[in-house]
Amino acid sequence: MKIYVTMKSLAMRKAYLTKKEIHLEGFPTTLRVLLTELVSIQIQEFNATTQTETNMVSFLTNEEIEQKVYAGKVGFRTKYSDQKADLQTAVRVAIQAFEDGLYRVVINEKETLDLDERLGLQEDDQLTFIKLTMLAGRMW
Repeated sequence: MKIYVTMKSLAMRKAYLTKKEIHLEGFPTTLRVLLTELVSIQIQEFNATTQTETNMVSFLTNEEIEQKVYAGKVGFRTKYSDQKADLQTAVRVAIQAFEDGLYRVVINEKETLDLDERLGLQEDDQLTFIKLTMLAGRMW
């Protein structure tokens, strides 16, 4: 099954949205199953790369730096450790973050609020993940 995923953060000043095509093995029936499969795909990609696969000399263009500043982190995607990510921990954290309201999931312009409600996903559906930013610090 092919879906398209877009990430958006409310902290971004400019709309640098990119739609990423993702191929799922099946048709997830609930948001919990969908999140588990998406996290699994990301963990597999992360664990497949090694520290030696990064470029010897990395550089960023001005446009890439600007995009990363608005995303909240400027870096070279360098792995400084060969430690593998744990799938079960990552899934638990993703589910907990959703339950805590740290991000929202919109499927075809309709927000999904319940982890265990039937989704009815279809081929070429559009998913948008909106990361909500919490304010930190003191107000005087």
